[in-house]
Amino acid sequence: MFELQVVSNTPLTGLDDLDVLAETFLVQIGYLPKGYDLRSSGALSVKESIPYRLFMDFFMKNPSKAWTAEELAVLLNTSKPTIYRHINKLRSMDILESVDVSGPEGVRKGFRIRYGDLEKAWSFTEANVNLAMENYRKTVLRFQQLARERAEQS
Repeated sequence: MFELQVVSNTPLTGLDDLDVLAETFLVQIGYLPKGYDLRSSGALSVKESIPYRLFMDFFMKNPSKAWTAEELAVLLNTSKPTIYRHINKLRSMDILESVDVSGPEGVRKGFRIRYGDLEKAWSFTEANVNLAMENYRKTVLRFQQLARERAEQS
């Protein structure tokens, strides 16, 4: 399922601080919840939170590297369900892709930035947004048609 939060925004092109830009962008697209509750996570700042570190310290620092949920859980000192919750959010936005990773335990499912490049991944996300908007348009047209027919029958 494709899911992305779309909000009216100003391009963040004037920002020079990567962390401020990343946090703002990740909130805008719905990956980081607005008003993220740091107390429940034990983090002192969003930058220290699990979802932020997962995205920035692992996926963005090494965008073409595929990470398994198990290794990310160990590296972030958290549970696999927590890792999967955040991975699934990014996958629902089509930012991450799954790839096979070979290791001592055999082949496992790993995750990385789609195409190993955020800009290319975002192009895929945009295509999904455009398709979703076209489908909404078709639904609105049908909705309007049925509403007119009902009004004419009255």
